[in-house]
Amino acid sequence: MKKVILSIFAMSLFIVSCSDDNDDVIPTAPLGAYEHGILVSAEGGPSSISFISDDFSTTQNQVYYNVNNEELGVYLQSVGFNDDKAYIVVDNGTITIVNRYTFEKLGTISTGLTTPRFIAFDGNTAYVSDWADPYDTTDDFIAVIDLTSNAVISSIPVSEGPEQVLVNSSKVYVSHKGGYNVNNEVSVINTSDNSLETITVNDVPDEMFIDANGHLLVLNAGANQSWLNPPVETEASITRIDISDNSIISNMEFPFGQHPGLMAYDNGRAYYILDNQVFELTDSATTLPNSPMFSIETSYTYGMSVKGNQLFVTDASFTESSTLLVYDLTSGTLINSFSVGLGASKIYFN
Repeated sequence: MKKVILSIFAMSLFIVSCSDDNDDVIPTAPLGAYEHGILVSAEGGPSSISFISDDFSTTQNQVYYNVNNEELGVYLQSVGFNDDKAYIVVDNGTITIVNRYTFEKLGTISTGLTTPRFIAFDGNTAYVSDWADPYDTTDDFIAVIDLTSNAVISSIPVSEGPEQVLVNSSKVYVSHKGGYNVNNEVSVINTSDNSLETITVNDVPDEMFIDANGHLLVLNAGANQSWLNPPVETEASITRIDISDNSIISNMEFPFGQHPGLMAYDNGRAYYILDNQVFELTDSATTLPNSPMFSIETSYTYGMSVKGNQLFVTDASFTESSTLLVYDLTSGTLINSFSVGLGASKIYFN
């Protein structure tokens, strides 16, 4: 009988304990209406940002305007994320700061910027690529911004057409597409003293990622500037760089005349699009793949990103709404599509 009573007593303590544990669990409040979703920035005009929830059940265009009742301007180039803030870079010389989950406007940075392109963060400091006067080949720079005061505290002169910016450890990597001309450099800035080194790659370097082995992966689209006099065309490539000494590990060149314009990276694999075909490149690869994974159906592929087993691309239009397409990476099947802003160009996961 004593054993039975003790067993019942022990069980009651277990139940009470479990009940107490559950009572201590406080549900996490949503951070805002735009948490857990996909953000698509569009150049416009006017510029805009669209939101699609992770489960694809909720969509909203003109997010910034709907929240703040004002336009962002024309030619939204990119969006950078730092903690709970989003920095919306518009190449009219303005960076608009919002809460990334509510999109409520928090401030603006404009003094010290001319034609900003991309932004990256190192603690309380931001680095912004800026073309300055796009027709002047000598005035391009990287703006260094103190995020406490939201003020440009210094400018680092760089070669023409700085584009993507990537921060890794104590270095800032900048790809130089060349603006309206052609460039073939990746700048490496030491954040401790803003000293500068350069790495020469194939023409028109753009997207950059740090791969799973800690190497810098750069997509160089190759020059294809038919509007220049004389016209310029050179080979594209994907370059893998050892960031310990800035040496080139491999430079995988495309056949002459092929110009991949987009690359994304996720979970040890790079993906790029060439002539509406999707290719996969592993971290161990030293040559380009011979065959594509699958084809996509777009008129103008302008943005690309990968998350998990899904490929996101924008089919951009500058006369009507663009389309965001979602593909299954394994099967190549189109999963879903959404109407997004005019000139949709960048895809982010919030």
